[in-house]
Amino acid sequence: MAGERVLVVPRRLVPDRAGWYGLRTDDLNAFLEVVAAHGRYELRAEMERDPEFKQIIPYLVLRDADRYFLMRRSRVGGDVRLHDRWSIGVGGHLNPGDDGLSGGLQREWREEIVADFEPAFTPFALLNDDTTDVGAVHLGVVVLADAGGRAVAVRETDKLSGAFAMPAEVADGSEHLETWSRIVFDALEASTVGPEPRS
Repeated sequence: MAGERVLVVPRRLVPDRAGWYGLRTDDLNAFLEVVAAHGRYELRAEMERDPEFKQIIPYLVLRDADRYFLMRRSRVGGDVRLHDRWSIGVGGHLNPGDDGLSGGLQREWREEIVADFEPAFTPFALLNDDTTDVGAVHLGVVVLADAGGRAVAVRETDKLSGAFAMPAEVADGSEHLETWSRIVFDALEASTVGPEPRS
């Protein structure tokens, strides 16, 4: 993290100042234009402590028809908060060399996934959870993609395992899901996407 610069936008430019919880599809395209026009790269170490800014995180949910690409983290990774957690999202911070959201998605795909194709990436919703210190300084851009029956695997097999899973399997392990994954999964399965007022 030392010296890393990440893409951020001021909280005041996020729809409703990010005063909502969950997913919202309204304002998505307009906000992506805001990111392109007003996003800037700041030191990640400083932004992790400053809730007046939101770090923009592309969060790719890969599906194959009804199935989700479900990843399980081992205990090898450096962040103990993520040990044994499950995720249906591939994502990470955006850096100066990424050329914005689309370039960052392509980089994350190459770094995290082994596949002989690159799917079409479709921005779907904004994702916010200010109920934790980590969530308070991050904003997800949920992106959907479909494997179309093609083979996919995780690249860092020492840290992750991954395979397509039916919704029932994901639901059965929902207590293991990372917070963002649980929010996205519940919304997609309920087919109802809308922000909830922050209490």
